[in-house]
This record gives sequence, C-alpha cells and structure tokens, in this order.
Amino acid sequence: MKERPLLGFTVCWLAGSAAACLFSGISLWLAWAGLLFLLVSMRVWVNISWKQLAIFCLAISLSAGYWEWNEGRNLSHLPEALGRLLSELNETAVEAKGTIVSVVERDGDRVDFTMKLSELSLITEEDAASPDPRDEQDKRVHGELIMVQIKLLAEQEIAIAAEWRRGDQVSLNGVLEEPATARNYGGFDYRAYLHTQKIHWLLKSQGAENVQATAPDSWNPLMILRWNDKARAVLGAETDRLFQARHSGYMKGLVIGMQDDLDPDTFKQFSQLGLTHILAISGMHVAVYVGVLLFIFRRLRMTKETTLTVTLVLVPVYVLLTGAGPSIVRAGLMSMIALLAARVGMLKDGLNILAAAALVMLIWNPYMLLSVSFQLSFLVTLGLMVYVPLMDPLLSALPRWLKSAVSVTLVAQLVSFPLTIYYFNQFSLLSLVANLVFVPFITFIVLPLGTLALLLGRLWGDAAIFLAHITELLNNVTFYAVEWINGFAGGVLIWRSPSLLWIGVYYVLLYGLLYAAKLRVEARATPQYMEDETRPLAEIGLSVNKHGGFGGTGSAQYFLDEPKIVRWSGAIVLLSAVGLGLMLYKGYQSERQAGKGTISYLDIGQGDSILITTPKGAHILVDGGGTLNFGQKEEWRIRRSPFEVGAKVLVPLLKKRGIHRLDAIILTHGDQDHAGGLQAVMEAIPVSALLFNGTLADRESYMEMMRTALENNVQLYAVHQGMRLSPDDKTELSFLWPEEQDREGAASGSSMLNSIPLLEDQNHDSVVFRLEMNGRNFLFTGDMDLEAEEEIVQQALQKRINAGPVIDVLKVAHHGSKTSTGESWLQFWHPAAAVISAGVNNLYGHPKAEVLERLKANQAAIYRTDQQGEIQMRVRAEGIIVRHKLAEGAD
Repeated sequence: MKERPLLGFTVCWLAGSAAACLFSGISLWLAWAGLLFLLVSMRVWVNISWKQLAIFCLAISLSAGYWEWNEGRNLSHLPEALGRLLSELNETAVEAKGTIVSVVERDGDRVDFTMKLSELSLITEEDAASPDPRDEQDKRVHGELIMVQIKLLAEQEIAIAAEWRRGDQVSLNGVLEEPATARNYGGFDYRAYLHTQKIHWLLKSQGAENVQATAPDSWNPLMILRWNDKARAVLGAETDRLFQARHSGYMKGLVIGMQDDLDPDTFKQFSQLGLTHILAISGMHVAVYVGVLLFIFRRLRMTKETTLTVTLVLVPVYVLLTGAGPSIVRAGLMSMIALLAARVGMLKDGLNILAAAALVMLIWNPYMLLSVSFQLSFLVTLGLMVYVPLMDPLLSALPRWLKSAVSVTLVAQLVSFPLTIYYFNQFSLLSLVANLVFVPFITFIVLPLGTLALLLGRLWGDAAIFLAHITELLNNVTFYAVEWINGFAGGVLIWRSPSLLWIGVYYVLLYGLLYAAKLRVEARATPQYMEDETRPLAEIGLSVNKHGGFGGTGSAQYFLDEPKIVRWSGAIVLLSAVGLGLMLYKGYQSERQAGKGTISYLDIGQGDSILITTPKGAHILVDGGGTLNFGQKEEWRIRRSPFEVGAKVLVPLLKKRGIHRLDAIILTHGDQDHAGGLQAVMEAIPVSALLFNGTLADRESYMEMMRTALENNVQLYAVHQGMRLSPDDKTELSFLWPEEQDREGAASGSSMLNSIPLLEDQNHDSVVFRLEMNGRNFLFTGDMDLEAEEEIVQQALQKRINAGPVIDVLKVAHHGSKTSTGESWLQFWHPAAAVISAGVNNLYGHPKAEVLERLKANQAAIYRTDQQGEIQMRVRAEGIIVRHKLAEGAD
C-alpha cells in the first residue's frame, strides 16, 4: 500500500463500500470505526505516512457515504407520484409511456426489455370503458426504470416484437407487480437482484397489440447502443448462417458474447468442469484482440505511437460489440489504461492498472460490487498478479513451456475456488486438467478460426464455410471430450456456501503457504558456504539501500542464513497446509446438527417438497415438487430454458446447504406436483434409495425419472403399512399407508418397471408416515384422501387404539384441499400445529376455508408456505423452534 497508493486507495474504497453494503445503522458505524482503527494499526507495521493514512481513511469514509447516498436514491417514486401506498400499487392496471433502454430479448412466447418511464397513469374501470386523454391521474415519473414482460398471444406477433429496438418510444397497458423475493432460505432473491439494477417494478402485459412503439426522430446517446445492438444482431445472424444450430449458439457465446442461444446441455457440461468462463467474453478475449491489432498495425509499418493510439480507440468498440459485461469492461479498461500508459510512458504497474479499472467501475456504478462476474474477474486477475510469482518457483521442475500454463491455470483455480463454491456450490476435481487442456485449445485454435470465419462471411463465402466446417469438427471434439470427462463418477463435489470469514482466512493461508514455500525452495537452491567462508553479497542479491538498511535486486533477499530460513519457512508451510486442510474439511461438511434435527417445508409453489435432516446428519427428501403444465405448448412458445422447479429451485437449495448425498427420497405418489422435480435431483445429487407407493404413473416424465433412478443404481423400495425405517438412534419413520399388496420390496434393473402396476388416481395410495425425532412426532400425508384417512382410523379402532400419539406437526394433505383432513382424522391425531404447502394465488383456491376452520377448531397452529415461504423447524427434545422465511421470527 505504501509503494502503490492507488492500490491502497482502491482497497480502502472497496472496504468502505463492502461495510456499507453489509451493515446499517449502529453496526455500520462500528464497522467504519473498526476499519479506521485497523488502518491506524497498520501504520506501525507498514510505516505509511500520516498523509497517506488520512487519504486511506478518507477513501473508506467517502465510499461508505457514496454507497449510502446511492441507496437513499435507489427507491421507487411511483407510490408518491400516483398517490398510492406501495401495497395498493401491486397488481394494479396502468398505462405507461417511456423509452426502451435495453436490448429487447425474446424467449419463446415472452419478450423482455427495460423501460425508462416518462409518464404513468392508473387505469380504473371507468377509464377502461371510456378512456379520457385528459385523465388527471397521468403522472410524470422522472425516468424511473421498470422491467417490462410481454407475453405474446399468437405466432404472428413475433414479427411485431422483432421490430422493437433500444431507443424506441413506447406506450403500453399492463399490470404492475412487485418482483418476487426469496421464499426459501438461501434462495435466489429476484427483487434484490433488480434492486442492484435500480429496478423496483415489473410491468406485465398480454399481446403485442398492447405495445405501441415508434423509432426515435432525433439523435440521442442511446443511438450508439441502438446501432451496436443492430451490429450484434447482424453478427448473430451471420453466425447462424455459417454454423449448425448447436455450434451456432456455442460460437455466439465464444466470439461475440451472446449466450441466449447456447444449448442448455452444453452449458451444463461446461459448468460441471468449471469451464463456463470460456463461454463468456473476458480478459482472454481482449488480450487476443489487442494482440492481433498490435501485430497487424506493426506489419502495416505504423509508428508505435499511432499503433497504441488506434488500438486504444478500437478497444471500446470491441467491448460494446461483445456485450459490455463486467468482466469485459474490466479487461477493456485495463487494456486502455495500459495502452495509454505505454503511450505516455508512465503507470506501468499491473496492480495499479487493475486498481484504476476497479475504482472507475465502482464510482460509475457502486452496485458492481455485488456482481458475481465483477468479483470473479477482478479477484482472479489480482490473484494471477500476486500468486503466480509465488507459484512459479515451485514448478521449476517442469519444462518452461508447460510451467507458465500450469502456474496460471493452478492459481486461477485456487483463487476462484471460494467464490465458485459460494455462488455455485460445486467444484470439479477435474477442473484443473480440463482448463489446462481446453483453455489454450479453444483460445488459440477454435476462437481465431471462428472469428475469421465470421469476418470472411460476406467477403469470401466459400472460405468462411470451409473454416466454419473445420471449427465445427473441433467443437465436436471439445463436446465429446467434455462429456467424457464428466462421465467420471464423483468428479463433481457439492459444497455449502462458506462464510465471508472463511473466504478471507482461506486467502490469507493460501498466501502464507505459497510465500513460505517459495522462500524454502529458493533458500535450498542458494549455494551453500562454510562458516569461515566469505559470502559475496551480490550472489544473494543484498545491497545497502538509501535508508542504510539492506535491500536487494535479486529474487532472494534474506536476513537469515539458509538453514534457519528452511526451518521457519517449513514450519509456516506445515501450519498453513494444515490450516487449509482443516478449513476445507470443515467447509465441505454439511451444517452440524449438534443433536438437533431439522425439517424444512420448502416453498416450491403449488406442490410438496420437504427436507428432513436427522440429528446424526442423514438427509431424506419427501417429494420434489414439479412444474404443472396445462396441455401441450406450441413449438414457438417453448422457451430455451423454461422454469422447472427441480432444476431452478430445489437442486440449488440442496446444494447451497451442502447436501452431498440424499440417503433417501420418499415419493408419496406420482402426481406431477410431487414427482416432477425429482428428475433434476436424480441428475444432480447422488441418491441412495427411492421409497415409493409401489405403483407407476402413466406419464413419460415419471417413467423417465424412474429409469434415471435405475441407471444411477438407486435402490427402489415399495413401502406399505407396517414398514419402519430408522436412519439413526434418534429418528424412526413408521409407514401407515398404503396397504400391503403383492409388490416387490426391493428391486433393480430396468425390467422391473414392467412388473409394477400402473395407477391413474395416485392420491388415495399416497405414502403416509409418522416421523419420531428427538421424542417429537410429525405426520406426513402426501395427497391422501378422506377415504384413506377413514381406513387408517378404522383399522386403529379395530385394534382398540382410540387415538394415535399426539402429533406435534401435521403436514396437511393435498395442499389444504377439502377432499382431505377430515374431522375424525384431526380428532384421532390431535395435532398441535399444521403446515400447508400451497402456491401463492394458486388456481385451485388451496387451502380451502373449511379445512382452515377445522384446524382452528382443533386449536392447531397453522403455517402456510404461500404466506410465510419456507417453514423450518429445529427439533430438540426440549421442543420445536419454528422460523419462516417471510415475516422472520421464531415461534
């Protein structure tokens, strides 16, 4: 920090912004005071001047204040402008006028764009009957941003939507909606994400006829981006013409940063190996671009100054053409600063250049700090600058051509690892090898060939098609190799999201390990001398500096003799390695239960999915939810990556909680809203056993899920009355339904599916079981009906069992439908509390009023996922602690 004041200033700016982001109120003041105290303390260690110290303290204070100032302005002005409360505006019909300020994107039957409002008016029933252009409710809203979602009603509307462009003036009718917030612990918060984009409302409309768009009639700054969008569209269309469908989407992402058409399976395969950075435009692409320009201009015998100036001007063009994402902006800014520095002969330090780029981006938009792309881009670049010099001496045994590639790839993997598991909760053990092989292959062969084919497309068609064909052959090799590597079982490890403290300690220990190992290697490589020999200072790089102390220009600067350096550096290496090992071991483990069990009633919309974690750490998933599809969609309506509960909600939640393996899945029955999400779970997470009701649903998605289970060697068990399961000594599951029939108890092999009976109405045969955990009782009922309830109660009465054990928590059957949860059922179990899993504003009207009345009459506390989000219960012998995601608190 002393030698690089710009770097120190930027680090302090980041610290202040992070403190303001993480804390508020008195906590922010305490964090601010702690950072200032840390800076003052560092003066003793680093010996920085009081002037620099004051500047660094000012950076922390300014950045925290700048963040708070931006947060204070990042509010919706619609309630104030329209004279309505925020809750009153939700789901209100409005007419909006404004300007399109983003790319217009279409996916299937939905069109999305961001609109900058100029006017907004409420539409009342009277307005709809006789619209009056002089309506007094028209309000100017001073440029607030809003996310617009248009659902197309007919295939012919695709052509209409294709004419909409950034910069168009638009007028449309629709319904205002608040963005969805996270409804599960650790779930994606769409509202918080849009907040970082300064967007607070969605405007949803039906049909292209509700949108009136006109092109701008005069020049404005948006025209530059409008032309850029058109250029990108032309490049995308040319890519489609040259390459086949799968290759076209891949090459669009690789060459021009357009990932909309990337095949989801291809992305998934690359993601598992940690190769998605190849598919996003980044510093690698900018480096290749700048290098090619410099080479061409030198060949044209342009002067050094002219070469640097022209390249500097062309870098922003490339940044715009490739989408201007955070990573490409960072790389572009660094390139421009470096080119400018080379042009004027100053500021040649890479760390200062990186600091300058980060500072410019954060001042332009402080919310960049929360961008995953921004964080990964800067952190990996910083890591390469800091850690590669430490890593190089450790790889001295490798050939020079290989050492550099291994060093850069290994450091990039080590540095990106904490953020990778924090955000994506998985890491491939084969990622290092995959990056070492594929990155240079794609960067130096596939990328140039694809780019050249695109450039020659309209100039020399035959050559372009030939190059495209060669590129496709190379892509096929890549796809096959990636798929083959992903075929190794156990290659992908699932990690729960670590804490920020864990991440910070990881980087400190990694630096200590590499630094001490470097000293140890260099000390061992230094020529040894006898005690009575004179040792030349030049050979160890020592000299007298201007302060009268020792400094040096060589790579080894020591104040101790080699044996001592080897000893203490060895001790640091050992301690750092042990520390890292313990941290990795602890970070990989699921959350410690400490003798308590946890039951999480997940909010997956209209459906059921419940995660049970026993006191000894066994994980049981009851049902997997599922996206309900009403009829077959027309082909043009199908989206590239449609929302599916299992893949989009359930799997990310399980991974974020560090669940490496499910000990069992209990599928209560085969309806889509209980079984549909399990396909994604089976593909992403190892499963030991699948317990089901012994019947099959006559639906292709259900059969595919069962086939996937068999292919993954999941043991299948048809459960029935009387069966018990004891995951540990504090947990027991007792199955109450369905009745025992002539079914296989356990089976494997694809042929066994043919012997299982099909059952159309699955509700009656839903699996019902009682869970006893730490002395507490829970009842799980699937979608059982009144008839099944009556049969269980009658069988108990025949055995002279007048009532079951008091149930602490009842999972209400069939989402609160009136076809379940009868009075005799409640009287038999006497539940103290009931949980209803139902979707917000679901089409079925669940839960039904009569069911709620019966529960209240039996004095059962009611929890609902549609109102409270995920409901989580910590189960101890002393009692049950309940918390819910919405309306935080414990009961």
